[in-house]
Amino acid sequence: MSAFNAKAFLKTVSSEPGVYRMLDAKGQVIYVGKAKNLKKRLSSYFRDNIPENKTRALVANIAQIEVTLTNTETEALLLENNLIKKYMPRYNILLRDDKSYPYILVTNHRHPRLAFHRGTRKIKGEYFGPYPSAGAVSESLRLMQKIFPVRQCEDAYYRARSRPCLQYQLKRCSAPCVAKISDQDYLQEVDMVKKFLAGRSSEVIATLVENMEAASLTLEFEKAAQIRDQILLLRKMQEQQAVSGNVAELDVIGFAAKNGLVAVHVLMIRDHKILGSKTYFPKTPKDSSNEEVLESFCAQYYVQLSNTGRIPKQLVIPFSFTGSDTLADGLSAICSKKIAFIRALRGEKSDYLSLANKNAHNALEVKQSAKDSIAKRYAQLKETLSLETINRMECFDISHTMGENTVASCVVFDEQGPANKEYRRFNVEGITPGDDYAAMAFALRKRYNKLTDEAKIPDIIFIDGGKGQLSQAENYFADWPHGKLPLLIGVAKGTSRKPGLETLLIDGGRRTVNLSSDAPALHLIQHIRDESHRFAIAGHRNKRQKQRNTSILEEISGVGAKKRQAVLKYLGGIQGVKSATISELERVPGISRSIAERIYHHLHDDK
Repeated sequence: MSAFNAKAFLKTVSSEPGVYRMLDAKGQVIYVGKAKNLKKRLSSYFRDNIPENKTRALVANIAQIEVTLTNTETEALLLENNLIKKYMPRYNILLRDDKSYPYILVTNHRHPRLAFHRGTRKIKGEYFGPYPSAGAVSESLRLMQKIFPVRQCEDAYYRARSRPCLQYQLKRCSAPCVAKISDQDYLQEVDMVKKFLAGRSSEVIATLVENMEAASLTLEFEKAAQIRDQILLLRKMQEQQAVSGNVAELDVIGFAAKNGLVAVHVLMIRDHKILGSKTYFPKTPKDSSNEEVLESFCAQYYVQLSNTGRIPKQLVIPFSFTGSDTLADGLSAICSKKIAFIRALRGEKSDYLSLANKNAHNALEVKQSAKDSIAKRYAQLKETLSLETINRMECFDISHTMGENTVASCVVFDEQGPANKEYRRFNVEGITPGDDYAAMAFALRKRYNKLTDEAKIPDIIFIDGGKGQLSQAENYFADWPHGKLPLLIGVAKGTSRKPGLETLLIDGGRRTVNLSSDAPALHLIQHIRDESHRFAIAGHRNKRQKQRNTSILEEISGVGAKKRQAVLKYLGGIQGVKSATISELERVPGISRSIAERIYHHLHDDK
């Protein structure tokens, strides 16, 4: 492809706001950006003197630029965020943790349920949050169960109760399912839960004090004692929580950078207390400035959070970045309230910023230590195996139950550790059930038969097993068409199957290596082996559970959901259907003679 003609392109670019996508010679999007004035912004990439190494490398790889006009800069902000998530361009700073945020949900049932929720808000009820992590929600629900006896069980479990469950015995649920509490009293408990989640804990305590005094006056001492215990727990929680004085709602962003790694710590303050915090490690291209990293993080993080409408009005940042005012205006337009990025130089906000920065630095040190540990393990493994480089390793494992639902796993490690996006599972078919050797051969064919990119060929392939499994890999790679040949290593467990006693089988088992139990290289091998084992078992369990949840009637053509339900209900379950004659099946409403015969013959293999 010919070199990109920047002058000709810039003549046609609009000066309107919009989003631009830069593509390389292979047609892959390598950068996504937004601009208030597209012509002005794109022209800046093609100046004679570009000081940043990263920008020069980006421009050198441009083969094509695509633009999308928007009506406003706010629309461009939203579109840019969506395109970054879609294409994951290598020259963009990427917020890798892109999950939706968890909430606590109080449902709108007759007896409302307290539950963890993540995703779209399809369930009717009130949502409280967002919380920084699933762990924060789980901890809050655990504490609430001790204070407020509101049900947290699934609706199916709740409807099926004929007597109180264990939670009632533990005094963690008032058992509204079997009328152990009146609807009015239960709804009062739910109302206090909502007030507590909204940060009105002082109001809740005042109400409980009144209820305790009223119970004492009517000589209901047991009830008064229960309310007293609730009050004590609530006050204890208040003492443990950090209160932020006059600041009701705030996000504080801590920042740390070292040796090419960046940590961004978000401290969330809601209703005058620290709701929680979380550290993110954005993927940053080489030579990215701290200001650029912070701006990209804030844009991606808060545009995503804007869908919930729960962005605080003030966002404390550790240092200024160029596009803060533009980003704040865009977020304000999306959320219909004034949002501002502020610098905190003194007072409570400054104290919170120091705390957030401290957490970011600590997280970065831990991350760096883990990275150094991985590097040390790789270095010793290269020395042990006499290899110059190890850029990619893969490991295979097989999982099944008595030969059924066989699943093979392949996990991938690179120099950074596990490369989760490269993991693959294979449903093993066409082999004798329980034949692990044939299953391994099947997995290897599935993985490598269509491999064309030599960069994806691993330096080492670990096989979890002994000589038999390893021989399948040796046989497969005997006719390997590519120039690069992976080193095949079997990982055989010791006689007691305890970690640290593994034997490495090389050259088809003709050469063996035993590493000491404290060797970093062995720890790396154990890590990749255990990860392949975990991934295979998880796939096998999912497949087994799916099979259990699938009715045998679903395999019969012409028998849809309504007919299946009618047959099962009329004949009392699948055993009744299996023992029924054609005439009995025909009596089921909606089942014709031909369908009855089809069901009967399918269940009895009478073809």
